[in-house]
Amino acid sequence: MLQPALVPNRHLPRFGFHTHTERFNGRVAMLGFIALLAVELKLGHGLLVWP
Repeated sequence: MLQPALVPNRHLPRFGFHTHTERFNGRVAMLGFIALLAVELKLGHGLLVWP
């Protein structure tokens, strides 16, 4: 199998939906959800209730 002599240098795009940003946003959302559940368990009632 022939190997290319020149491999193009890829630059990451600055805007839009990309795998690394979507993965980071998903992880932060999961951490926030777990933190919300922990606070609700500690307080004994939900934070997102209408008074």
